[in-house]
Amino acid sequence: MKVYFIGAGPGAPDLITLRGARVLSECRLILYAGSLVPEAVLEHAHPDAERFNTAGMHLQEQVDLYRRAQREQLNVARVHSGDPAIYGATAEQMRALRDLGIGYEVVPGVSSFTASAAVLGTELTRPGVTQTIILTRVSGRASAVPEREQLPGLAAHGASLCLFLGGNQLPGIVADLLSAYPPETPVALVQRATQPDERQHVSTLERLLSEIRVSEWALTTMLIVSPALGRVEDLEDASRLYDPAYAHRFRRAQPAGDES
Repeated sequence: MKVYFIGAGPGAPDLITLRGARVLSECRLILYAGSLVPEAVLEHAHPDAERFNTAGMHLQEQVDLYRRAQREQLNVARVHSGDPAIYGATAEQMRALRDLGIGYEVVPGVSSFTASAAVLGTELTRPGVTQTIILTRVSGRASAVPEREQLPGLAAHGASLCLFLGGNQLPGIVADLLSAYPPETPVALVQRATQPDERQHVSTLERLLSEIRVSEWALTTMLIVSPALGRVEDLEDASRLYDPAYAHRFRRAQPAGDES
């Protein structure tokens, strides 16, 4: 038997990967984070599979289910939101599985930060603007962020910054970000990206808090801060990748004035 850590994606049931949907349809025991994974994603599950919502379970209860699956030789689909590699709390489960001699495999998924960029219709990297994306969060009750990774230091890079799990701390977050980003830096809040109740709010760092009610963005919200969110018309630099004068191994450069 094997445990499959499946990235369910940002919420839309058709944004799980083909591999994730296939594995989910084959497993007879499913553990899913019901506080973050919509029930709609489980439409891919085998109709006879047992389902356990782990939102109210502690680690040992989950490990006990892995033990049972081992005894009964059942493959397990452990379904996480987004991609399991980002704030998935999978390391402690993997350690327990190694101790039990149970093999596991990770099936990657679409992260909420890329889904948020998609619903905003934007890139997070633009030539001459920023070529770096920082994924981070702020300290919460479950786990702290190391001192060396505090927001003012990360913001000093001026790169695209995607902040997970911080909707309920927006006032402090904005204050930290304003210590380094210019006040006019574009920002976007995206809540439940790709889900039926998705919401967006696009603004600037200095105006954001005056335009929203923080309590309405407390949960399942991605904050993106980036100069790349500016209008394409406002950006002077563009990639040379498709410039006719740019040659690479798959294409010859086209001389200036040659429109053939």
